[in-house]
Amino acid sequence: MVTIDDIKQLRDETGVSIMQCKKALEEAGGDMEKAKVILRKISASVAKKKSDRELGAGVVQAYVHVNNAVCGVVILNCETDFVAKNEEFVRFAYELAMHVAAMAPTYIKSEDVKEEDLKAAREVFEEEVADKPEEMREKILEGKIKSYLKDKVMMDQKFVKDDSKTIAELIDEATQKFGERIEITSFERFSV
Repeated sequence: MVTIDDIKQLRDETGVSIMQCKKALEEAGGDMEKAKVILRKISASVAKKKSDRELGAGVVQAYVHVNNAVCGVVILNCETDFVAKNEEFVRFAYELAMHVAAMAPTYIKSEDVKEEDLKAAREVFEEEVADKPEEMREKILEGKIKSYLKDKVMMDQKFVKDDSKTIAELIDEATQKFGERIEITSFERFSV
């Protein structure tokens, strides 16, 4: 039996609509953690459906660390001014800017990684695996490159404030929450 308090708790934790929280809890048999997984799956499919919509609005947010030595800036786009002016949307952009300051990503998406950067990384890692058994070398090399990219590609990074979610998952959840396509179109990190 799903209670109003359960629905309210899930809504408070995820920001997803009450009806979607109710459906997810019912599908999960009242299990809060399973319901969160169900909502993540739904948010990914919602984001995919909205992926071809045009981005016509957004915000620029900056986070300056307490020591004034590091700053992260993010441009977070959405479809309408209505969402762009939403206080929660602006706060989300601010948290993404904080993530940029803390995690120093190099690329937004894996598609942004330049071929020459991949080649340079491969050369470094080939030297590191040179002493490994030949039959294992390629697998170890691919693992090192994948790990390296996971640290450099913002969408693949674990969110600095909640390492149970990647930035891509947060964007999918925000797309579901705000009902519009949301995308990080640019970011920059400055440091002294």
